[in-house]
Amino acid sequence: MLVDSPPEATTAPAPVHPRRRHLRRSVGLVAAVAVLAVIAALGIAVGAKQIPFDQVWHGVFHYSGSDTDVVVRDVRFPRTLLGLIVGAALGLAGTVMQALTRNPLADPGVLGINAGASAAVVSAISFFGITSLTGYVWFAFAGAAVVSVAVYVLGGTRGATPVRLALAGTALTAVLVGYINAVNLLDTATLDKMRFWTVGSLASATLPTVLDIAPFLAVGGVLALLIARPLNALALGDDQARALGARLTRTRVLSMVAVTLLCGGATAACGPIVYVGLMVPHAVRAITGPDMRWILPYSAVLSPVLLLGADVLGRVVARPGELQVGIVTAVVGGPVFIYLVRRRRMAQL
Repeated sequence: MLVDSPPEATTAPAPVHPRRRHLRRSVGLVAAVAVLAVIAALGIAVGAKQIPFDQVWHGVFHYSGSDTDVVVRDVRFPRTLLGLIVGAALGLAGTVMQALTRNPLADPGVLGINAGASAAVVSAISFFGITSLTGYVWFAFAGAAVVSVAVYVLGGTRGATPVRLALAGTALTAVLVGYINAVNLLDTATLDKMRFWTVGSLASATLPTVLDIAPFLAVGGVLALLIARPLNALALGDDQARALGARLTRTRVLSMVAVTLLCGGATAACGPIVYVGLMVPHAVRAITGPDMRWILPYSAVLSPVLLLGADVLGRVVARPGELQVGIVTAVVGGPVFIYLVRRRRMAQL
């Protein structure tokens, strides 16, 4: 007579102690900062022109005005600084947008916010003759804010879904890109000024540009970090967030102000760069989990790693010329976006 043996007992994995989880996240963040330091060093040392390391060191710490010193100190150093702050801005903006809309496909480039800022800057240069960063940065802020509202309205406001928001952003981006191209073709002077900027580039970075744009990005970054707790509550849904005491209207307004400052400032400085704010938060969540108090700092550190890494890659693969960083991030981010869309559709079937 056969007797069924009792099923083997399965033991669930022991929960990770909060202190140990906190330690792991802290160690991971320190490691991310170390990686960022290495990538920043590569951004200064590696370029279309090959410079020996000892001359790079001399250009950074013992500037004498030689040709190599000028390349290192006056070209690569500001370019790396701009990549650091713009990368952090795009990562924070993408993270806040994904939390605010509860849309994992949200990104300043995908939702058309960068295109709105770009269209406003092109208009400022072509129609008003404004050529300084401090002049057209306000147009960039206005363009980013208007498109943010337009995408939310076209996406259905309260009934907005991730796919509807992505479609609304894609439609607006197509219209705005057509407008930008039309203005550039009709005004050759604007085209000469914008041909590198419109694809997203760090190549024209200067120290005054970094200093002009840094205050706007700093305010937006601090604001994004300060609303981490309300965004955690918002992720649970409006009703649950209200029950936890979150002020939804204030959180949404502060979030949009932060996104406008971050996207507008970053786009004004180096043009529209897409997919950075989309890819990095997804990778970060695999490390930190859903807690915005950790996702935001991680994104602020790892997004410049991606941006500067793409910039260095663009300088190396096309020597003696270079590919602009916006092209490299688009080539890398396009397949990632398609994968995310397909995965969400499969999950909904």
